Amino acid sequence: MGATVASAAQRRRRWLQLPLLLLAASASARYTPDWESLDSRPLPSWFDEAKFGLFVHWGVYSVPAWGSEWFWWSWQGRHDPQYEAFMQLNYPPGFSYPDFGPQFQASFYDPKRWADLFEESGARYVVLTSKHHEGYTLWPSPTSWNWNSVDVGPHRDLVGELAPFLREKKIHYGLYHSLLEWFHPLYLLDKKNNFTTQNFVKAKILPEMINLVNRYKPDLIWSDGEWEAPDTYWNSTEFLAWLYNDSPVKDQIVVNDRWGKDTGCKHGGFFNCMDKYKPTTLPKRKWEMCTTLDKRSWGYRRNMDSNEVLTDLEIIEELVFVVSLGGNYLLNVGPTKDGIIPPIFEERLRTVGSWLKTNGEGIYASKPWRVQMENTTTTIRFTIKQSDVYVFYSDWPQDGVLRLTSPIPTNRTTVSMLGVPGFLKWSQDSVDQGLFVYLPQPSPAIVKMMVWTLKLEEVK
Repeated sequence: MGATVASAAQRRRRWLQLPLLLLAASASARYTPDWESLDSRPLPSWFDEAKFGLFVHWGVYSVPAWGSEWFWWSWQGRHDPQYEAFMQLNYPPGFSYPDFGPQFQASFYDPKRWADLFEESGARYVVLTSKHHEGYTLWPSPTSWNWNSVDVGPHRDLVGELAPFLREKKIHYGLYHSLLEWFHPLYLLDKKNNFTTQNFVKAKILPEMINLVNRYKPDLIWSDGEWEAPDTYWNSTEFLAWLYNDSPVKDQIVVNDRWGKDTGCKHGGFFNCMDKYKPTTLPKRKWEMCTTLDKRSWGYRRNMDSNEVLTDLEIIEELVFVVSLGGNYLLNVGPTKDGIIPPIFEERLRTVGSWLKTNGEGIYASKPWRVQMENTTTTIRFTIKQSDVYVFYSDWPQDGVLRLTSPIPTNRTTVSMLGVPGFLKWSQDSVDQGLFVYLPQPSPAIVKMMVWTLKLEEVK
């Protein structure tokens, strides 16, 4: 009898422990190095909730600061006559691209000031170029000897210095990393062998990425430079399996889709697809649009004209468009070689931040609504958060009445404008059940917003 009772008690304990064991097994589930397994990993929630991030392109290309961040390739890769002429006019014979390295001084780089500005912009994450296609790293990469920011140029760990200031402000820190390096001898050798050898990947790229993750513990890895070789050459799935299973950031890390020439818009944590990507319908997977304030370059250009910079209205309208379709908006700035963010860029970021302070309620942590856009006399976009619907528009109707066809109001519906106290009057079209919202008088403060947000909620 005693043995039977003990056995039953043991069975009960095992039964009670079973859910905990299953939960532990689920939490420790491991991803295998194949796309089916890796693509099944849930995206950490912080990324979708963030909505707005900043891209920072900064490197040795910021020294010539002419044309674009592809300066070295344009000059000595495809031998563009304009770039060759620029070098002949401005630099002595025999001057090489690595000679720009010591001139990359970052003399006025103030990571705290950068973080303050990024916070004011309303950005919830920042992606810094740890290494572009030129191969120069902004940290002391052990596989980039004498071509990094500690050995050559500022003699500072530019990646590491920014990290604590961003994290103090609860801004997620992402790192861009280029897989290819245009003129690295090992990469050129593998390319000559039609990528049947992996000298460059094994000696340079994999150790470098692992070092980057272990040293800085980023929240996001923004991979690039993948387009010449398949993901099997880059050992991408093996790296991502390590990243998701065993790295120090395995729970919060987010990655994009640039891991091989055929992976864009197919595999990865979220989709970039291509630079300045804009879908026309609601994508099924989380995506991000990356774009740049300077319409012609990602890196700083001394020959940039002010009319080549996105306007405040263009930025805010793009942000709303992207978020209404479930995406994130990653907006790029290019600092000077000294580490100064140009005043025109700074002004744009502060304006966006000011707009978000008033209207961010309908942006951050929102979701696409059942209808993402109406296009009648004006373009109207929607988001939803919990049960509240947000309506964005940038054309103020002349008669002061905004006509909406998609919302279905009830006698408990209230309408307000973010940044304006009180509720707005509304009525319902007796024919097509549309909603007529009677807008407030456009005061200077209201006009200054450029894009306005209505909030539709049901009073309980």
